Parts: sequence; structure tokens; C-alpha cells
Amino acid sequence: MTDPRHPVPPFTHETALQKVQAAEDAWNTCEPVTVAQAYTVDTLWRNRDQHITGRDQVIAFLTDKWETERDYRLRKNLWAFSGDHIAVRFQYEWRDHDGQWWRSYGNELWKFDPNGYMQRREASINDQKIDVSGLRVTPGHGELPAW
Repeated sequence: MTDPRHPVPPFTHETALQKVQAAEDAWNTCEPVTVAQAYTVDTLWRNRDQHITGRDQVIAFLTDKWETERDYRLRKNLWAFSGDHIAVRFQYEWRDHDGQWWRSYGNELWKFDPNGYMQRREASINDQKIDVSGLRVTPGHGELPAW
């Protein structure tokens, strides 16, 4: 039996906000093993054009991601929720190996099991080059800027 990962579905506005904040906080650690613990052992992901299955593949994916995306910082906002589903919009900024800064925009659709672990994550993401003077993402600081 898996210990519950609170909050668990069905979500209320308050508990959906808590789940989104917990995801933001975990991803901003840039620690693949820490992040992977929020997902079911057999989780299914679509991230851009990649399909990922299970925690081991999540850990490998995130390890590669944060080796490429340096100085990563993310903000997520609740978009909608219903029962065991949550939708979020997000922005994150990062710098590549050449020092070029990027802002990545996207939406995620999440589905949770009854114990509060994410079973499915679908992410659509677009990247935009930015100048260092245009940096604006600070984790944990409220609503995302308008786009």
C-alpha cells in the first residue's frame, strides 16, 4: 500500500492550489529523484515530443533536462481542476551551455491516482530566446505575468 501524498483527489480550489505549489517547489529543487517521488511508479508523460513511462525514465529525463537547462526557475499557476484532474500554465527561464537565456511557456494536464500521486502528465511547451535584462520568473511569487 502506498502512503497518501496529500492533498488527494477529489480536489477543491484550495487543495488544487496546494498541489500546484508543491509541484512548483519540487521542480525548482532541480533534484530528479525528489521530483519523481510525486508520480506513480508507472506514470505516463508526454513532454513536448517525448513519451516517458515510469519513475526511472522520469529521473533520467529530468537529469538530462537540468544538465541542459541551467539556472532553471519555474512558476506554475492553476488553470482549472475537476475531481482528480488539474490543468496548469507555467513559465520557466533557463540558460543554455552557451549562456543564452530562454523563457519556456506551456500548459500541463495532470491526472492523479486516489493516493494523490500523478499518474499522467501531458506538457505542451514553447521556447523563446530572451535577453538577460528580460528575466522575470521568480519562483513562489504569485501570478505569472501576462503573455
